[in-house]
Amino acid sequence: MAAAAWPGAGAASASSPNSLLLSRSRPHGPSPASYMPRRLILGVGTSAVAALAATAPPAVLQDGAATLFVTAGAYALVRTFDVLTERRLVEKSLSRKIVHVLSGVLFMASWPLFSNSTEARYFAAVAPFLNSLRLLIYGLRLYTDEVLVKSVAREGKPEELLRGPLYYVLVLLFSVLVFWRESPIGIVSLSMMSGGDGFADIVGRRYGSVKLPFNQKKSWIGSISMFISGFLLSAIMLFYFSSLGYVHVSWEEAFGKLALVALAATVVECIPATDVVDDNISVPLASMFVALLLFGSNTQ
Repeated sequence: MAAAAWPGAGAASASSPNSLLLSRSRPHGPSPASYMPRRLILGVGTSAVAALAATAPPAVLQDGAATLFVTAGAYALVRTFDVLTERRLVEKSLSRKIVHVLSGVLFMASWPLFSNSTEARYFAAVAPFLNSLRLLIYGLRLYTDEVLVKSVAREGKPEELLRGPLYYVLVLLFSVLVFWRESPIGIVSLSMMSGGDGFADIVGRRYGSVKLPFNQKKSWIGSISMFISGFLLSAIMLFYFSSLGYVHVSWEEAFGKLALVALAATVVECIPATDVVDDNISVPLASMFVALLLFGSNTQ
């Protein structure tokens, strides 16, 4: 700011007689004293940043760094598949579902990067919050990004960003704020939404020739894939957080409970009601409800 303002100030001074006399008396350039304002401003700014970093609690610095890393990683993930889709290296439907799977899994996997402070979950919520704003801006056509729309939306319409993709990041935001990493409920529900529902679509589109008798948009192999992938990913993520000490799992009972949650999520995903309730809402809500009944507030 000071550097941008300085040339203008010099130009204004040159228009006065006094400045012309000074210019003639010092032909070799401005005096060192003329840089004092810039040095003072830079000195104050640098000192302020240094003082802020020195006085900030270590947890805040850790959470701030983790927030920047996670936010940049989320943007890079979506942008990478935007480019791959634009160059026709990955088909749009596959790209969309890969992002669907990886976004939830990698977001959960990043939670241990944050500190143990009570404010850590709010730092972790920054990434999905910013993504929700981004989807709102593009979905409402306040700004355009055709590459993003084509890679994320099914039919390539901006309005679609306000449905499935927006619901997805809102569930991420809700889970991190309400459940966080100490509760199996959020971990399991996100695993079912990202991994279960994601793999159901990927496998079902390729091998789902035999459709369900009550829903011709869903296949047997897709539903089976959802149950297996949702169950396995939930178990893996629970093991991940339990090994780090965030949750305590009694595996003799946990596997049965995870199977029931996966079954409930699969049944809900099979119901022909996607025109009424999006899978990114029905699947995590059903998973949360059943997990709450089975696990309660603590992992068992």
